[in-house]
Amino acid sequence: MEFSRITSTPHQCGGAPCLRSLRIPVATVLEMIGDGMTTTEILAAFPDLVAEDVEEALRYAAATVQDGRHPGSGRTGGGD
Repeated sequence: MEFSRITSTPHQCGGAPCLRSLRIPVATVLEMIGDGMTTTEILAAFPDLVAEDVEEALRYAAATVQDGRHPGSGRTGGGD
């Protein structure tokens, strides 16, 4: 799966995946969703974003989990 709205460069946000090189980390948007914010609220907080950015952040997170990469767990794939 390709993510045209996700960028990652070493000199920007420490290489963290961001939305369209805007220095808005995907993780920040995901945290906002996790905190119960709606897409409308996220777009109000970050006027440079569009709804498609939020949607792609969610797809990116899903793909990351499906690939077996679990950030912060120190583990990849497998069961308990």
